[in-house]
Amino acid sequence: MSGFTQDWEPVVIRKKAPTSAARKDEKAVNAARRAGAEIETVRKATAGSNRAASSSTSLNTRKLDEDTENLAHEKVPTELKKAIMQARMDKKLTQAQLAQIINEKPQIIQEYESGKAIPNQQIISKLERALGAKLRGKK
Repeated sequence: MSGFTQDWEPVVIRKKAPTSAARKDEKAVNAARRAGAEIETVRKATAGSNRAASSSTSLNTRKLDEDTENLAHEKVPTELKKAIMQARMDKKLTQAQLAQIINEKPQIIQEYESGKAIPNQQIISKLERALGAKLRGKK
């Protein structure tokens, strides 16, 4: 058995190169400093200030100031909220029970009945089906 020799190649396992986020990590930078590696630092022109963001808004500020139109979300009409409330009372349901029937949160029913909700046609159609009453088209 003296004629056998091992002719094995060494296997080198390398880690993946660090990502750009990992290279910027404070631990990675400190490790590179200790190892004596070259570290490049670049200061960005507007770093740490809001100058770039505020300069672009000043162009539109005059237009916004001159705009006299009041913009607001559409709210639930009074007729609709009264119709929802009346139909729910006729079925002897609480707001929570009605919400569970249509698979929505009780808060949504409360918002519709108080008139604070933004009308959603899908929710209104669910309410119509659950309550068995026509809520739309009375305008």
